Amino acid sequence: MPKLHQKGEITRFLDPTVVSRLGNMELKARLIVEGYIAGLHRSPYHGFSVEFAEYRQYMQGDSIRDFDWKAYGKTDRFYIKVYEEETNLRATILLDKSGSMGFSSPASRGGGGMPEIDKLTYGSLLSASLSYLMVRQQDAVGLCLFDDKIRTLIPHRSVRKHLFYLLTNLDRLTPGEKTRISPALHDIAERVTRRGLVILISDLMDDPAEVLMGLKHFRHRNHEVIVFHVLDRQELDLEYRDEVEFRDLETGKKIRVEPAFIKEHYSKQVGDWIDKLNRGCRAHQIDYNLLMTDTPFDQALTAYLGKRQRMT
Repeated sequence: MPKLHQKGEITRFLDPTVVSRLGNMELKARLIVEGYIAGLHRSPYHGFSVEFAEYRQYMQGDSIRDFDWKAYGKTDRFYIKVYEEETNLRATILLDKSGSMGFSSPASRGGGGMPEIDKLTYGSLLSASLSYLMVRQQDAVGLCLFDDKIRTLIPHRSVRKHLFYLLTNLDRLTPGEKTRISPALHDIAERVTRRGLVILISDLMDDPAEVLMGLKHFRHRNHEVIVFHVLDRQELDLEYRDEVEFRDLETGKKIRVEPAFIKEHYSKQVGDWIDKLNRGCRAHQIDYNLLMTDTPFDQALTAYLGKRQRMT
C-alpha cells in the first residue's frame, strides 16, 4: 500500500464517508492507523501478568510488598523481587450491533455528495482501527459483538492472523436485534476474568441506569473502561425542516411528527440523557467519549488519543 505523506491526503482518505466505500476492513484500518495515528497511550493497568526476573537490593521508597523475606533470613539484607511484563495490555472491544446502530441520516455525510455512514459502520471502523493498533503494539485484543445478547465472542490474542480474523468479522457485520446492553455487559464481565482494558462502542440506546450498572460491573472487577458513545448528528439536533415519519429500527413502529413543535423538548431530553451517562461514568472513573458520525476518523481518534495522553 502506498504511504500517505501529506496531511491533506491523509485527511481526505480518513474521512469516514470515503473510508466506508473501501471494500476491505483491513485496508480501512491501515489507512486510519498507519496514515495518521502514532499509537495508543499505554494503559495504567499494563503488565498485570508478570514473571520473576531478578533480585535487587532494597532502596528507600521501594514498596515492602516485594520484599523477599527468605532472602532476608539467609543474608540479613533486604532484597526486592523485580518482575518483567509478559504482555503490555489485554483489551476487550464490545461493539453494539443492535438494530438502532443501523441508523444514518444526511447529517452523517461528509459533503461533496458522499454517502451516509451509519453508526454500526462507524463503530466497526473504530473497532478495526483500535484492534489494528493494539496488535501492532503486541497487545492482546478480543472482540465481543452483541445486541440483546452476546452474538460473537472472539478470545484475546496479539498475532497477525488473529487480527485478520477480527477484521473479517467486522467487515460482514449487519444490524441485529433489539437493544439490551446491560445483560450483555454483565455476561461479558463474568467471562473476562483477567483485568485489563474494556472498550464499549455503542449508541447506548437503553436505560442509562441499567447501562451504568453493567459498566460498574467491569470497574468492580478492576478493569479500565472506555466508552465511545456513537450518535448520528440528527439524533442530537433533530434538524428536520418538514414533517417527517420516524420508524423504530428495532420494533418497526412508525410515527409522524412536526419536528419544529417537539425540538425544544426533544433536545432537553437528549441532553439530560447524555449528561446522566457522562456524569455516571465520571463518578466511577469510566472514560466517556461522545462521537458524532459526521466527525472524520482522524479527528475523532487523534482527539481521543491526545486526551488520553493528557490523562496520564
